[in-house]
Amino acid sequence: MDIPRIFNITESAHRIHNPFTPDKFATLGTALHLEPGARVLDLGSGSGEMLCTWARDHGIFGTGIDMSQLFSEQAKLRAEELGVAHQVKFIHDDAAGYVSDEKVDVAACIGATWIAGGVAGTIELLARSLRSGGIILIGEPYWRQLPSTEDIAKGCLANLISDFLVLPELISSFGALGYDVVEMVLANQDGWDRYEAAKWLTMRRWLDANPDDELANEVRAQLTSEPKRHAAYTREYLGWGVFALMPG
Repeated sequence: MDIPRIFNITESAHRIHNPFTPDKFATLGTALHLEPGARVLDLGSGSGEMLCTWARDHGIFGTGIDMSQLFSEQAKLRAEELGVAHQVKFIHDDAAGYVSDEKVDVAACIGATWIAGGVAGTIELLARSLRSGGIILIGEPYWRQLPSTEDIAKGCLANLISDFLVLPELISSFGALGYDVVEMVLANQDGWDRYEAAKWLTMRRWLDANPDDELANEVRAQLTSEPKRHAAYTREYLGWGVFALMPG
């Protein structure tokens, strides 16, 4: 069980697999008033940066679930590096359908709502692990400006314009599901650059080291096309944020 190999290649040097930067996760942790001993579940935890830094900075205990073998191993190494391996655990598994045995204070899915078929399904899944009075965290894209054509949406790696909402509509959609939005921290263009542009050097170095790999042509094609695509589309049109929700 693993994610497609192309992602393990292009994001192998990433600590954060979304447009957040370390300062944004620090801001979010502070905004949530995390208490020492709080329990956090992270579905699609990637390389574990959120849980590891929150364990270090706030004394939380966390469990992360991720389908990537590589990212899960990197998360364990990061926990050792920060001295929090006794506070966090990372499980290589499919996060879809995962429910914690023990109710948690914060249940999060930061940028992987596909695990339950979208935002509504993911919120429903997370709610099954949440204690009364706890907080759900959802990381999700939104349109900074609404694309005028479907081709622009595809340039942002969406299938359709309707795949994402503009920010006010996304916030309203949480209310329609019966949740209050109690905090939000939004990524910015620099965050998108750190997520997307950081792949390019990784791809180039991988190509230099693996010229005969079966994925070399695909990686070369991405390295050729991605800088312009990102500059023309994602950077200008797509926003991204983490939204803190509590049942209404």
